[in-house]
This record gives sequence, C-alpha cells and structure tokens, in this order.
Amino acid sequence: MKSSIRELIELSACQAVDRLRAGELSPVDLVEAAAARIEQCEPHLNALPTRCLERARDHAVGIAKGKLPSGALGGLPIAIKDLNPVAGVRTTYGSRIYANHIAERSDVLVEQLEREGGIVCAKSNTPEFGAGASTFNEVFGRTHNPWNHSKSVGGSSGGSAAAVASGEVWLAQGSDLGGSLRIPGSFNGVVGLRPSVGRVPRGLRHPFGTLMFDTLYVEGPIGRSVEDVALFLDAMAVAHPEEPLSFPPPATPYRQHAARPQAPKRVAWSPDLGITPVDPEVVEICERAVRKLEAAGTSVESACADFSQAVDVFQVLRAAFFAAEHEEHLRAHRDLLKDDVIWNTEKGLALTGGEIGAAELARSQICVSLLELFATHDLLVCPTVLVPPFDVEVRYVDEVAGVRFDNYIHWLVLTYAITLTGCPAISLPAGFTESGLPVGIQLIGPHRSEAALFAMAAALEAELGIAQMFPIDPRSADDRSLIG
Repeated sequence: MKSSIRELIELSACQAVDRLRAGELSPVDLVEAAAARIEQCEPHLNALPTRCLERARDHAVGIAKGKLPSGALGGLPIAIKDLNPVAGVRTTYGSRIYANHIAERSDVLVEQLEREGGIVCAKSNTPEFGAGASTFNEVFGRTHNPWNHSKSVGGSSGGSAAAVASGEVWLAQGSDLGGSLRIPGSFNGVVGLRPSVGRVPRGLRHPFGTLMFDTLYVEGPIGRSVEDVALFLDAMAVAHPEEPLSFPPPATPYRQHAARPQAPKRVAWSPDLGITPVDPEVVEICERAVRKLEAAGTSVESACADFSQAVDVFQVLRAAFFAAEHEEHLRAHRDLLKDDVIWNTEKGLALTGGEIGAAELARSQICVSLLELFATHDLLVCPTVLVPPFDVEVRYVDEVAGVRFDNYIHWLVLTYAITLTGCPAISLPAGFTESGLPVGIQLIGPHRSEAALFAMAAALEAELGIAQMFPIDPRSADDRSLIG
C-alpha cells in the first residue's frame, strides 16, 4: 500500500533511511512528499525560498536506478543553507550583492552529502552573510516560526530549523559561528549540533574567499531528534583535502551512540555561565529539564568554568573574522550591505594587533578553565538562548532583565561563549513557555567528544519526550493551524 504524504513526513530521518535501504520506499517517493509539504508550508514560513525540485527529482531517479551513490542517507531529501553553494542553483548568501548569483560548483560539504545519498531539494533562508540570529534579508524577507507565525526562528540557520520542524525536509544543514545552529534549534524546538572544529569539512565555500584556518566557524546538522542529527553527522564527517583542519570520522557511526542513551554521571549546571541575565522562565524550564537526569542517577551540581572574558574576546575575534571576509564588500558595495555587517566589518578593520593577540590569550584561559571543569564533570549544561522566541519584526534582543546590549550580537552570549572553547555543543528542546513557545537547553562536552555527547543528549531527550511531537503544522499567533 502506498504511503500518504503525511505518513512519509512523519517518519524520522532514521526511519526514512531504514525504509529506503529496505527497498520499502524510493527516493522519488520522498522527494515528492517533500515537494508537497513545501507547497503547503512555504506560504506561511518562507523557510526555503529557493527550491531546486527538478534537480532533486533527477538525483532521486539516479539513486533509484543505481546510477548514483546512496551512501549513509540512502536518497533522503535535505535542505542546504543559502551560505553554501549548490551547483547550478541560485546561491545569494542572503545579500543583494549576490541576489542573482548561480553557483558553478557545489561547496565541498554539499558534494560530500550528495556522495552520501543526500538529495538537495531547497536552499534555506539566512540573514545576510549569516550575520545575526534572526532570519531576514533584503533578498527573500523574513522567515516565520512554525510554532507561532508572529515569532522569529532565530538564526542564522533559521530557515533550516523551521523547515525541519514543519516537516518540509527530514534534515537540514546549517553553520555556526556565534550560535547559528543552536539558537534556531532552540527557537524551533528541534536539535542543532555545533561539532568540534574540523569534524565537518568547510572547504572553499565563497566566491569572495574563505578563511580556511578559522576556528570559530563550523558546519553542522539540524534534525528533529538526537539520533537523526547523529545520522546526519555520519554523512558529513570526513577528512577532506580542501579543509586543512578536517580529520577522519570515528570507526563507530555516531548513530549507534545516539541509539544507546547513557546518562552522564556528573553534570555542571549553570543558568547563565556567570556572565549574563537570562529570562527567568527560560532558566526554570531548563533547570527542570536537567534535573530529570537525577532520576537516572546523574549528579547535577551548580558549577561553571570562568567565562568572564568571553564577551570581549568574542567581539574582537568575530570582528577580525568580518574584516577578513567582508572588507572588499564594504569597499565596493557598502550601499548594499545591512548596517550590522558594516558595523562588524569596520570594528574589525579598526582593531590593532595587540587587541587581537590579547583576545587569543584570553580565549586560551577560557579553554583551560573549561578543561579543569571537565576533569570532574561529564557535561556543562546551560540554556541555549537568553530568551524565548521574540517578535519576528525585531532585529535582535537589546535588553534582558533591565540590562541593555549595545550591539546586535551581545545577546548570543550563551552560545558564542562556548564557540570560543572549540568544544562540541548540542541544543535540544527542554520544554515550552506558558504561551507555548519552545525553549532549548545546551549540552557541552569535551573536545571531539561527539560520540559521548550524543549518548548523553539522547538520555535527556528520552526523559523529556518532546521529539515525538514533530513535524508540526505552521500555527498562527492564536495557535490555529495555518494549513487547511
């Protein structure tokens, strides 16, 4: 009996891949299901503004006939963030500068995912050059939260997270510098993983140049569950000659670790990393979630590393990153750039060598402090974001608990403080506010500890039971379904 579209989109990524491998489904079936769901949802979400469905259909037929590799994903449709080129497909980087750009070659990660049987069916919306954690740009407009049409999806991988939450695709790729995989995970109630630096190849992804030895920016997966994200990381993780920091994947697939939940023995819980105000409802939801591990024998203790220098350090290093990537854009196309990109690039160009050097030294001190914490604890756990999803028209959070922020990235502090350490971090849904908005909790493990992190995250996920709620139909502000 042929499966309905609803039955197909309700499959987890792992279930869909298992059925593909068993010959119970064809990649063509899933591409058509994704196409139908995208048609239903996109008028309300604007998560996948660029679709390449004919390209996807051709790819699906090639896999079905055995002419193209099926790999770890078996022919599963996926979405790619609009910061990553896909050959022959419009790739804008969310910027008017590249509004009509058609990529000649795919990014090395896209090539890797296609070798593993991923079928690219769409590009997901992002802020201009990924700058900011609310997804809007002057090319495609704003992306809306499937839980509440009036709310932000976060960013910068906001389109990817909304597409996964609503069932437009089973998995979506994203990237993370200051929290761009984890924040959308939190705002959309899905799972986003920031892997260790080098775990996933980045390669030469931009026509305007790429910082190949940068250790702030990573690529990674978004899915509806920990096991789905582990499956996607299995497809992503590879040593690649165009990524000098990349290294080989482990012998045991990550999915196997995620399928065997194991509660941590000792967890360090911090509501604020000691450096920022956090919305009290967010703290309550996250603490209630982490305390559920105590029933499994986990010791949950109030403890944290020293992140006191994190705000200043990240501001400097991010600005240096922007100066390197966007000086030419600023010189040649200032009138087409949003103010936040201009501010961040000019801040970087004004830095001195001494300021950058001091920031690198302070970053090392943060890492040493966290290493000391991991000598006695399996995980550091904190909220993912300071606040629940906010109004979709708001560009960024400028105040929490009476404390004002003077720039567009300060409010990302709970995620970018962790970026500085290079440690893997996963955001999974912890619960919901009284108004029904999702809140994420962030689990951080030691360097290159993704395997153990998946097992521990899966243990908490099982206690919380939220992953079974997906996919969701896009909802209005008064909680009505927007799909007839």
